[in-house]
Amino acid sequence: MLAIESRGFVLETSVLPPAERIAFFTSLCRLRSGVLLCGFQIGPRKHAATSTIGLCRSLDQGRSWQRLPAAFETHLNGVPGELASAEMIEASPGRLLLVATWFDRSDPDRPLFDPVTEGILKSQQLLSVSSDQGETWSDWQILSTGNLKGCALTGPCLRWADGTLAVLFESFKEFDDPAPGRHAAWMMVSHDGGESFSEPLQVAQHPQHTIYYWDQRLCVGLQPGEWTALFWTHDLANKRDLTVHMRHGQLAKSSAGDSLKLAAIQDTALPGQIAAPLWLSDGRLLAFVVDRDCPGTMTLWCSIDRGESWPTELKFIVHVHQESAALSQGKENIDFAQYWEDMGKWSFGHPAVCQIDDRTVLVAWYAGVPDCMSLRWARILI
Repeated sequence: MLAIESRGFVLETSVLPPAERIAFFTSLCRLRSGVLLCGFQIGPRKHAATSTIGLCRSLDQGRSWQRLPAAFETHLNGVPGELASAEMIEASPGRLLLVATWFDRSDPDRPLFDPVTEGILKSQQLLSVSSDQGETWSDWQILSTGNLKGCALTGPCLRWADGTLAVLFESFKEFDDPAPGRHAAWMMVSHDGGESFSEPLQVAQHPQHTIYYWDQRLCVGLQPGEWTALFWTHDLANKRDLTVHMRHGQLAKSSAGDSLKLAAIQDTALPGQIAAPLWLSDGRLLAFVVDRDCPGTMTLWCSIDRGESWPTELKFIVHVHQESAALSQGKENIDFAQYWEDMGKWSFGHPAVCQIDDRTVLVAWYAGVPDCMSLRWARILI
């Protein structure tokens, strides 16, 4: 049985100036000390040219939150940009890494997504380091993604028990590229605390490029090197979202370098889009899922058989949402370009989950109305 112990706001944006009324791209990170951090994008609207990232911190296991003063440079080599995502991981005790996506905003009138070419703005993946629990951060370093283009971070960084780290992202195509899009999900691995990273390792890509495995969220498994991924799965050929899909995998290390052992991608039958997984030490697998049906929901699902089944009697609805944005797309016959426009209007989503102790998990998401979206949390008794 699951139950809400308490709930509240990580950041309530209705009391902030208009330039900070929209907060989303929710992330959570729990430090060894018990301190919790929440990262987010913030700006006057979703993916505004002036958007940046911000951080909040909790010293009481997620029951109250304070915004940190950290400010992040949005110019890269003199070029103005937008910062999106703020994913963090404690690489070693007291040493915190933050990764973010930077989008080129040298032309502030360009949207994130080009409805003609169906590409996205030029981007870079950035890394910063903190040694004071997120109060201050180092200058940005660029994380190379090799020859991949149209890249953006997707979900939390991973850390296995032996200290191995992984950064997760997806690739697509850039704004002015007329060639067809080729979406894929990737990870890059570090064995030296984030000082260097491997070449991108492919987590998922459809061989005919007719299904997109968007917005991967991974969690570490119960055995060394194991991981589990959940995907927002979109059927481009049939113009509709599918149910959430899942893949188990194993990071394999050898003298020749890192590689991934991949199980088959399988359909979980869970309704929804972005889904954040979490393995509990007793072998249960949780999935915190946003479903944009009517009404919309943020639901915590539970599987006792490695994700083979997700009994409805074990699901727990954390948040119910009445979407008030003027959307153009339904569940079927989705126009891909218009769907991207709708993504910029949705007023709730981006699930994040972390374990507090043997009986409690913390979930976070964003929700609000089209002109004001705040960050919310709930402590769930498991």
